[in-house]
Amino acid sequence: MICYDYINEYIRNTITGNGSLLAELEEFAKSNHVPIVQPEVAKLLVVLGNIIRPKRILEVGTAIGYSSILLTTVLQPDGIIDTIDRYELMIERAKENIKRAGKESVINVIEGDALEVLRCLDKKYDMVFLDAAKGQYPEFLPECLRMLSKGGVLISDNILYKGMVANDELVVRRKKTIVKRMRDYLDTICKSDELETSIVPIGDGVAISYKK
Repeated sequence: MICYDYINEYIRNTITGNGSLLAELEEFAKSNHVPIVQPEVAKLLVVLGNIIRPKRILEVGTAIGYSSILLTTVLQPDGIIDTIDRYELMIERAKENIKRAGKESVINVIEGDALEVLRCLDKKYDMVFLDAAKGQYPEFLPECLRMLSKGGVLISDNILYKGMVANDELVVRRKKTIVKRMRDYLDTICKSDELETSIVPIGDGVAISYKK
């Protein structure tokens, strides 16, 4: 958590439920220590999605399929979500959850190393959600921007990384490399002439970047 506990609790108490399946996945993730977007970030994704009205969404980091299923609620008719993950067990569980949600025709799960997959893709997306290996964000960025349509939005999760990105005193020794790479990533997206970026201190930190 990067906010005061009472602020997180207040924000989460204002959020209405996401439906029975998503609620079940939230409980599964909590019980099994599976990283999914936090409730306040999930709500931000939905609000941004309703503003963007995307036809195509790219997600880097599928996990159990929670955010992919959530994002189908903001897709335009005949829209598609491509989501990438490398872990076989997660992919199997994600596909099972996507099938339960009845979204097999909408969500395309791509198995493989994210950077290798990104380099092979040649599509355009209205919305990109980056939620994978934090230390690789700088490597992911050029590929994500290459495929992000003009006027599209890149959403990067966990960019404050437990507050360590913002405060050297919080940095754990074994996390120094990840923190440095995340700071480099934020420096790049905030100074880019191609992007307009805002950092939002909710969840574990979210960066919202508009492609000019």
